[in-house]
Amino acid sequence: MYIESNKQIHLLHRPEGMPSADDFSLVSHPVADLREGELLVKNLWMSVDPYMRGRMTDSDSYIEPFGLNSVLSGGAIGEVVESRNPRFPVGGKVSSMNGWREYFTSSGDDLQLLPQTEIAEQAFLSVLGMTGMTAYTGLVNVAELKQGDRVFVSAASGAVGAVVCQIAKLKGCYVAGSVGSDEKARYLLDELGVDAVVNYKTTRDLQKSIADACPEGIDVYFENVGGEHLEAVLNLMNDHGRIAVCGMIGQYNATSAQPGPANLSQIIIRKLKLQGFIVSDYWDGYAAFVDQMMQWIAAGQISWEETVYEGIEQAPDAFIGLFVGQNLGKMLVKLA
Repeated sequence: MYIESNKQIHLLHRPEGMPSADDFSLVSHPVADLREGELLVKNLWMSVDPYMRGRMTDSDSYIEPFGLNSVLSGGAIGEVVESRNPRFPVGGKVSSMNGWREYFTSSGDDLQLLPQTEIAEQAFLSVLGMTGMTAYTGLVNVAELKQGDRVFVSAASGAVGAVVCQIAKLKGCYVAGSVGSDEKARYLLDELGVDAVVNYKTTRDLQKSIADACPEGIDVYFENVGGEHLEAVLNLMNDHGRIAVCGMIGQYNATSAQPGPANLSQIIIRKLKLQGFIVSDYWDGYAAFVDQMMQWIAAGQISWEETVYEGIEQAPDAFIGLFVGQNLGKMLVKLA
């Protein structure tokens, strides 16, 4: 099947500070006929995630930077529309890291067939995908969550944070979180059953507000923001507390070095464990995670929200929206 128009999003410039639409370009390339062993995938959904901002900078990190004037990549769910590979029948749904484009060809080595399930396919980009796996890994493997822990989550209404909150509640923990709007606060309290919420955009004293939300201190902090959040929480951790550092979205668009917390001595005083993690290092546990998460979903114990932009042309706006709080739950782009 020859595809004459295959729309893609390319990185045109490396952003300085907050990304803008001018940093991206919409390009169309044809897709050649398949060779033996290949298949053609039409993307249905793609994910935009904060970690992608780091890949737009030409610097050393745990993953190589995006190239300029070439298609971006990221999580996607697609449908096999033509196949010369017996492992992937036409009509099958697959997950890949070949997002930011409408079509792609593959040998199949970089694809994973989705299981037959009643759950919406895009859930494998959120609660059943890297997002959910990140939440689960950070809590269970890194923070070593125990029943009865007092847990605080920054960016608690985001794709990862909301799953963290729910897993911690399922484990019998007291859970508080920070959000950037009253609407998101109501979502956490009314729908997810979180015990207390801090609106970091309206409070005049972040540390006091977190202290009020966590009157018995904090045993586990799931860090998504960094900066002022980390400094405030360090002063409120209980002895032998654990901090799982998932992200620091508050610093991703900084144009100069940001000051670190002035109270790092609390790590010693309170005998804290503080550990950063990359979920790919734990991916051998993905099958077990999916099994557990599907049990929770089937029992009605886990829910999730999606913020959806329509059309690949909207992908840059969806990505930029992550940094100004336009998403409730997982930010997705629907391509078809």
